[in-house]
Amino acid sequence: MAPFGRDLLAGDDPEPALEKYLPDPVDEILVQADLTAVAPGPLVTELARELALAADVESTGGATVYRFTPESVRRALDAGRTAADVTDLLTRHSATPLPQPLLYLIDDVARRHGHLRVGALSSYVRTDAPATLDEILADRRAAPLRLYRLAPTVLASGLQRADLLDGLRAMGLAPVAEAPGGGVIVTRPDAQRADPPPTAEIVRFRPDDRTDASMISAAVRALRAGDEASRHGAEQARQAPSGEPPRSPAMATVERLRGAVERGGRVWIGYLDQQGQASSRIVEPVRVEGGFLTGYDATRAAVHRFALHRITGVSELDDAS
Repeated sequence: MAPFGRDLLAGDDPEPALEKYLPDPVDEILVQADLTAVAPGPLVTELARELALAADVESTGGATVYRFTPESVRRALDAGRTAADVTDLLTRHSATPLPQPLLYLIDDVARRHGHLRVGALSSYVRTDAPATLDEILADRRAAPLRLYRLAPTVLASGLQRADLLDGLRAMGLAPVAEAPGGGVIVTRPDAQRADPPPTAEIVRFRPDDRTDASMISAAVRALRAGDEASRHGAEQARQAPSGEPPRSPAMATVERLRGAVERGGRVWIGYLDQQGQASSRIVEPVRVEGGFLTGYDATRAAVHRFALHRITGVSELDDAS
């Protein structure tokens, strides 16, 4: 076994034993007019690292040939080097004067480098009054908003749009949200939008739920009612009595609901959603417990759970109604 092999296995440094077999590193290269550079031996660490950034290895052997291309020069510029840094490095370590084609290549790539900027931003602020943006940037309260001026009338931020709106409003400003096409996003409570889902909670059954026979019966009734409504018209099957939703005292409401559960009849209830809007429902109560009424809602053709404190009143219905 070679001496340096024994040193390596023993955990010692094999470099002293290898020095006499390895060529000395060089710090000089030969730069040629065909945009190549020849390294006559292994390069010192700094030169090897910098030359690997600015040029591509074309061939190896007793001497290594590097080629300069627009892509390799741009790679050095992307790594933070400037055109002067690359030129000075090659001038210091070249045994020959730098040829003009290489200088032209470096200058041409550097002239075009960085003209386009690509970044990631989440929101922006724009206005027709640049002075308004000057005031925002001068305000110390705007520091957490991470604002950056892209143009005289545009500020960019890394925050989400909702967070930026809240921050500007906390400064006493009155911004509005803008859609990608430039239109204003309306956020007024009375803005027209799709109908919200039913405010009463839909009761969903899972295999591990401990449901009694009445709840199962109500679920089956809801499925059959949905099929019937689709065949004969939902409005006729779900129509509530005309007039204002019923009103009754709280204690009377609970007693009537419990009586409907025992009797198995239907009731007409008034119900308030979370926004305070009143509606009426025809319900076949199944259970009254825990502050909730659970039953089959004929108006929605589904089993729902209603909060008792939101029920404004109860009116009993006979089978004919």
